[in-house]
Amino acid sequence: MQTQPFSIQIPQATLDDLRDRLRRTRWPDEPTDVTWEYGTNLAYLRELITYWAEQFDWQAQEQKLNQFRHYRAEVNSLKLHFIHERGQGPSPFPLIITHGWPSTFFELTKLIPLLTDPARYGADPEDAFDVVVPSLPGYGFSDKIAYDGAWNIHDRWAGLMTGLGYERYGAQGGDIGSIVSSHLGYFYPEQVAGVHLNSAVMPQHAPNPLLALDPAVAKYGKDQADWLKEEASYKHQHSTRPQSLAYGLNDSPAGLAGWIVEKLRRWSDCRGRIEERFSKDDILTTLTIYWATETINSSMRWYYQNEHYPVHFKSGTRVEVPVGIAEFPAEFNIPPRTLLEQSYNVQHWTKMAHGGHFGAWEEPELLAEDIREFFRDLR
Repeated sequence: MQTQPFSIQIPQATLDDLRDRLRRTRWPDEPTDVTWEYGTNLAYLRELITYWAEQFDWQAQEQKLNQFRHYRAEVNSLKLHFIHERGQGPSPFPLIITHGWPSTFFELTKLIPLLTDPARYGADPEDAFDVVVPSLPGYGFSDKIAYDGAWNIHDRWAGLMTGLGYERYGAQGGDIGSIVSSHLGYFYPEQVAGVHLNSAVMPQHAPNPLLALDPAVAKYGKDQADWLKEEASYKHQHSTRPQSLAYGLNDSPAGLAGWIVEKLRRWSDCRGRIEERFSKDDILTTLTIYWATETINSSMRWYYQNEHYPVHFKSGTRVEVPVGIAEFPAEFNIPPRTLLEQSYNVQHWTKMAHGGHFGAWEEPELLAEDIREFFRDLR
């Protein structure tokens, strides 16, 4: 595998066009006496868009991002973007970390130094990792997949790690990253020492009738039904007609922001105050990556592919490599342990004090500590 150093460089013409579009936003109306009940709040989005157009300094964010070691490499006929940071310790352990939607690799950048150089943050240098953070296909600076069919991202991740010279490694992820990491553990158990997740989507199995007697399982079923009713409209749209949605989001940066900002607020542990968890600069760095690379459509397309061409586990099988779970209190996708153990060899479970769906972004120190603890005996 040939890796090439990569530097993020968004053309000035792209940024100028973005600011022009932001300044010419045609705003919709909003019902009176509402805040976020109907979706992204108009007053907040106006404030964010004004900041994006007039104050946000992309070049400063780009400079920060380029302090990491970025690369591109062709794996299974697809060019992938990834960060590869070597650990500062006596024997760093390789770890591939995968983001989800509506994130990008940027969500994980706060986590990277905590894992590569633990001594700098008061932790044991024996716990250092070599960290690999790829951009999912169709996200950020990775190529887009144009064809229909199962994307098998786990095969590309395994090829990437082999190409980097790692014969044995760990996998970590949340959201889509939890699915990819689970697939890695299932399909590549000889290479993957363990899988650490901060959300979990179980493979499909025949239900165990005894679990119906578990009150936690019953509550989880009700909570999931409520979540699907109130929160999952985005997932249904992505899984059925993403192309129709993409015309507006790819053309209007305000539309793109409106679609993503609501998810950041609803899914995080921010108590309704989004900037308690995400600064404007962090939000807009994510949005600018989506905008400049024109990847909102291809990022949503993963849901369609996963719905219509899913990667199947064999019936009755589990991820048998050791699995660790970090349960953040505002994360909506952690089944009860009794249910999760049908599909995973759960060896480690930590209930976090704070945090939500974006664990690496919201609570990077807590997540890093749990990752170190889980992999300590698996190196």
